[in-house]
Amino acid sequence: MNRIVIIGAVAAGLKSAAKIRREDPAAEIIVLEKGSLISYGACGMPFYVGGLIADISDFVKTTAGAVRNPEFFKQDKGVDVRIRTLVTAINRAAKTVAARNLDTGADTVFPYDKLVIATGASPVRPPLPGIELGGIQQFWHPDDAAAVRAGIDNGQIRQAVIIGAGLVGMEMAEAFTSRGVAVTVIEMQDQVFPAFLDTEAAAAVASYAQAAGITLRLGEKVERFDGDSTVKAVVTDKRVIPADVVILAIGVRPNTELATAAGLAIGPSGAIAVNEYLQTSDPDIYAGGDCAENTNIISGKKVFAPMGSTANKHGRVIGENIGGNRVAFRGVLNTVAVRLLEFHVGKTGLTEREAKALGYQYVTATAAAPDKPHYMPDSKQITVKLIVEAASRKVLGAQIFGKGDVSKRIDVMAAALTMGATIDDLFDIDLAYAPPYSSPIDNVAIAANVAMNKLQAK
Repeated sequence: MNRIVIIGAVAAGLKSAAKIRREDPAAEIIVLEKGSLISYGACGMPFYVGGLIADISDFVKTTAGAVRNPEFFKQDKGVDVRIRTLVTAINRAAKTVAARNLDTGADTVFPYDKLVIATGASPVRPPLPGIELGGIQQFWHPDDAAAVRAGIDNGQIRQAVIIGAGLVGMEMAEAFTSRGVAVTVIEMQDQVFPAFLDTEAAAAVASYAQAAGITLRLGEKVERFDGDSTVKAVVTDKRVIPADVVILAIGVRPNTELATAAGLAIGPSGAIAVNEYLQTSDPDIYAGGDCAENTNIISGKKVFAPMGSTANKHGRVIGENIGGNRVAFRGVLNTVAVRLLEFHVGKTGLTEREAKALGYQYVTATAAAPDKPHYMPDSKQITVKLIVEAASRKVLGAQIFGKGDVSKRIDVMAAALTMGATIDDLFDIDLAYAPPYSSPIDNVAIAANVAMNKLQAK
């Protein structure tokens, strides 16, 4: 009987446990989790704060309404989940995991045949003066969302400051704005979404955000937090900004401490190094989710790409391989979709900045047009930007933004990039057409035509 130990009980850990059980009904599967909540949907937290989600317990329920707790996994999946259990060490030679029950203090050693590390990532908390003040939220756990929403509901939060203009930061800017809270976003870089947008797309987002009442302080650095027991103001290198709450959204770091202590290889991205089968440098130990690195499908480079969608894919692949199959995980495109009130942004593949840094010879093509025929009453403008390798005509990346339907097009582009599509393929794809959905030549095909014209003119 295979003995499987899994460290971490959120996305990758429990997805791998469920898949292992399907592949190997006789396996002994133990999942060790230091927290109390398991298998929760953290990506929905800004929408709970914004009032779109009524009950925070929905984050830990199945679509049928069952609560995903240890009893659920025991009865429904045949998986033994131990919460409040902190793993303290991995002994690779003995093939054991040492863990401590955080309630009783009891130490237990768990033997394994295969081990899965799914320890996730932790938000960056900068060592700034005043960082210990109350009201400075990391926004990484449902308890954080509950505290912020309660503060808005009872009138204690009227002015919010968000540090970081990435995904979480801008989603929280939407949440506060929709609840009537004045919000200021501070970003050290000179644009919003600095990790995945080029300047023109970022400028369009910033223009919309400011028109919607969100104050952006770009190219500004936080120096300290002022207050007594709770935060009252954020001090930057340019001004003092009053705050009833501060949201730290400046990124995350992979939790690699256990892996490092066990002598496992850490990759160039700073996350745990894994091969295409998600095995670490020890073939009996797998790693997945936000603690493991990925390969960028376009560049072939190793990247740190913490996303819930990727973590779930990792879990399935790990489960397949531990269950006796041989399944490779191809990699990621760093695909992103985000909404800011009525403005939508999507990105997949390389940005122009990344293509240039990697030495590609490329052209860009930008096309702005309605997302459906102009005579349709709900048509809205979107802009498509393509980055295209000049010699091969392959699409390297795409960014799409505007008030119209972006998610449909960015998913088309993600599929195209995964298959190695050229701009000619984009024009040839037989996309669905009807006036309620798109124009006769879809926006991505229009942008492909612009790229063709550019290359023909060279």
